[in-house]
Amino acid sequence: MTLAKPSLGLLRSLTDEHVLNELVAADRLTRAELSARTGISKPTIAESVRRLTDEGLLRDTGERSTGRGRAGSYFALADGLGSALAVEVTAAAIVAERIEVSGETVGRAVEEVPADPEPAAVAAALARAAERAIGTTGPARLAAVSAADPVDRGTGRLVELPDSPFLVGELDPPTVLAPYVSGRVTVDNDVHWAARAELEGGAPADFVYLYLGAGLGGAIVSDGAVRRGGAGIAGEVSHVITAGPDGRAMPFTEVFERLALHRPGSSAIDVPELLRRLAGAGAGAEPAASADAVVAAVCGVLVTIISLTDPEVIIVGGPWGTDERLLGPVVERLNGQPRRAAVRAATAAADTPLTAVRAFALTALRREVLARP
Repeated sequence: MTLAKPSLGLLRSLTDEHVLNELVAADRLTRAELSARTGISKPTIAESVRRLTDEGLLRDTGERSTGRGRAGSYFALADGLGSALAVEVTAAAIVAERIEVSGETVGRAVEEVPADPEPAAVAAALARAAERAIGTTGPARLAAVSAADPVDRGTGRLVELPDSPFLVGELDPPTVLAPYVSGRVTVDNDVHWAARAELEGGAPADFVYLYLGAGLGGAIVSDGAVRRGGAGIAGEVSHVITAGPDGRAMPFTEVFERLALHRPGSSAIDVPELLRRLAGAGAGAEPAASADAVVAAVCGVLVTIISLTDPEVIIVGGPWGTDERLLGPVVERLNGQPRRAAVRAATAAADTPLTAVRAFALTALRREVLARP
């Protein structure tokens, strides 16, 4: 069997992609340096550089190499190839960053989110942050958004679920950002972004990320991808049935209500009080009972997760989820279960969702540039 030879057009396209990739990674390179980095002959590289310059993707910087041998012109990515917008929406603030193909953050804006926010107020804050981050450069080519609420997979709108502590109403990021973004707006919840960061950081291809903070969340990673489910809310654990303080079955979120661990007038968990009870578990009956009930409830959720998803590891994040006074007893209880998985604390930093969004936006932007018109 004789294999067909690749066409001249395909070979040129591959060469151009190599050249663009090298110049994404470096500020400037000569044709000789491009040839040395790619292993492609100097004449072929020279033709590719000419072609890409004519297309407006490269520019001659006007600088010349020095030293022994023939001087060469330095080439760089052309100006105006576009930027990406990375956005994080939390209960406290909205952060928007404009990122160029080089990876440099060239614009940043922070807008506070008012307490007990109305949807219109959050939408206005999101628009202001995007406008300030974009500046006078014109719309970004694409955007990626992290939101501290469930997100509808089809529309990118925030989903209203019972007992969601950070609900900001029917916020529609793609619509709000439309004046500032010419292309696709990708929206997902913050726990899914955190799980992607753990995956990039070396987590196995099959794990579950459980977030335990003022809010409760989860993400299912299977075969190296976050599984969002039909509506985009796969992994939401607030209403998973688990053991309550009196041993009766109840939704996970209701456990904290029964233990008086909700903030006044809110379904958000009172994290400082929960940590106080974990710390005082050995010093009194009331903290010990609360701590034991929380451990039992978390274990019940994990047993369900393990039974349904068969993860290699459970990664627990969040301000009280990573506390060893919780994790130690949870692991001990799980060891007595017929089916179990390894459990460890999350390793990524507190700003993990924004970091993951930034990386996603940059990768997508570079892919667009490298694809060319």
